[in-house]
This record gives sequence, structure tokens and C-alpha cells, in this order.
Amino acid sequence: MAVISMKALLESGVHFGHRTNKWHPAMKPYIFTERNGIHIIDLQQTVKALNSAYAVVRDSVANRGVILFVGTKRQAQETVREEAMRCGMPYVTERWLGGMLTNWTTMHKRIMELDRLEKLIETGDIERLTKKEGLLIRREIARLETRLAGVRTMNHLPDLIFVVDVSREAAAVHEANLLNIPIVALMDTNCDPSNVDYVIPSNDDAIRAIKLLVGKIADAVLEGKAMRKDEELEAEAEAARAVEVMAVLAKQIVAAESDEELEDDVLLGEATLAKLTPREAPKVVKEVEIEDDGKGKDITSPQVKTTEEVIVEKVVEVESEEKDETKVEKKTVDEVMVADKE
Repeated sequence: MAVISMKALLESGVHFGHRTNKWHPAMKPYIFTERNGIHIIDLQQTVKALNSAYAVVRDSVANRGVILFVGTKRQAQETVREEAMRCGMPYVTERWLGGMLTNWTTMHKRIMELDRLEKLIETGDIERLTKKEGLLIRREIARLETRLAGVRTMNHLPDLIFVVDVSREAAAVHEANLLNIPIVALMDTNCDPSNVDYVIPSNDDAIRAIKLLVGKIADAVLEGKAMRKDEELEAEAEAARAVEVMAVLAKQIVAAESDEELEDDVLLGEATLAKLTPREAPKVVKEVEIEDDGKGKDITSPQVKTTEEVIVEKVVEVESEEKDETKVEKKTVDEVMVADKE
């Protein structure tokens, strides 16, 4: 699905290029025809290029990338500033400072200095200085604010640069090429597309055309941020599920350990244990040899006896032995008494 319709591009005048005597030969593949000495840009290629650039910007922002909007020409300053602020990205609408990217360490120090000077005014410490010193500090703040206001929120080098009018922003394009930073640019018929990664052939002089295309790039940034939020929510939900699963597993492990530590005496009562003990006792097979009964038949066969029967037999044997011992003792006592009488 196209990001923008052909009708919207025609109504905004995106198809108007420069005069034929000011064209750049490298832009010939993007030119449809010429009319009244003016080149007409092929809008079909514009739609395709805008779709690809839209996807690149969206995916970059979804991966936590930073897009730097650059447009210092008068027709683009206000539009670039508004759209960059709408999507929450850094921008440069005043003069491009040499070394903005290649000497970013120094630029970041100047941003920190701007923050320090503003704190002097907020805390009231500037009132302790002389009138001249306070005036110089305020002038320095105004100067730094004009040049660095758009990049104050940029803590590191951008992942992508969006440029309006490459011929005017040659310094920015050169620094981006040195640092291998991808460039998305609006290219008119008088620009050189050899140093740009994603070319969007369009009119870069008409305010309506600039506003339309820059707005679409800002929409791509917002869509990328929305995708990022969705992914973060999904990640948080997965983390919450993982925590719940781990909690359930921990409870199961604790319960299993507690069950292993408890014995039957603790889990079951005495009456229940007394009932279960004889029923659960295994059967014992005892082989009893029976001698020949005199008829010539060997009737030796195993007989199965339960543990209860074996216990009863042992008890009977023990009682018989005790009776025999008591008899022997009685006899010995009687013999002693007889001997004493004699």
C-alpha cells in the first residue's frame, strides 16, 4: 500500500523541477519530461522511493534509532522544526556547524555548557555576578540556543539523517558519508544523488511539497515509536508470564520436598496404620516337605501361608516351649523337696 497518493503529490507541486539549463545529469533517470523549459519529475518513482524511505525510517526508529532532520533553507526551516518536534527527534534549522557529526565530542561539551549557564539563571546565581558578566552570559546562552537548540536532546550520533536540499547541505552530507551514516534526502533536478543512500526525487523549493514529504517522514518516526512500545509491552507481558511460571514451579518444588520429608507416622493416624499394616503385608511362600505316606507317592508340594499364619505358628511354638520349661522346673522342685525329706 502506497504511503501517499499520486493526486496528493500533484496537488502539492512535487513534480516540478528546476529549469533545464540547471539540471544535474545524474538525475536523468528520475526526470519524466520537460515542459516550458522546466523538468518534470517522474512521480511514480517518487512514490516508490518514498515507500522505501518510509520503511527504512520506521524500522530504524523501531530499533531505537535516532533520526536527525536537517533543513536550513528558508522554505524548510519552519516545517522541519515543527515536524521534528512533533515526532520528538533532533533537528538543525539554522546554519550547519562544521564538525557537528565528525567532532561530536566538542559539540556535546557545548551543549553541557549551555545547560550549565541556564542553571545559573534558574538558581539565581547570576545575580551575584557583575552586570557586565551577567549580560555576556545571557548573550552566550542566546547564541548557543540558536545553534544547538535542536540537538540538545541528542546524546549520541544519529542513526539516520533526513536532508532537505542536498546541494545546500553539502557539509552535512559530507560528514555523514565520512561516518557511514545513511542519508534520506529530497532531491531536486539540480542535485547530485551519488552521495545519498535513499533518494526521494521531488521539488525541494515549494513549501507545500516540503511540508507534505517531511510530514510523511515524521509519520514514519511516530509509527516506529508505536511499534517499539508494542514490543516493549509484549516483552513485559512475557516477563510477567515467566515470573508467574517460575513462582508456580517453586511452589511445586517446595510442596514436593515437604511431602518427602514427612513420614507415614506423621501423615496417618495410629488407627489407620494399625489397619493398613496387616493388609499391606506381602504373602510369604513356605515350602513344607511331606514324607511318603506309604503308598509310594511323593506328595511333596509347596503350601502358601500368609504372614499371619506364620506368626500364629511361631506364637504356638513359643507357648509350648514355655510350658515344657515350666514342667521341668516343677519336677526339679519336687525332687528337691523329696531329697530334703529324706
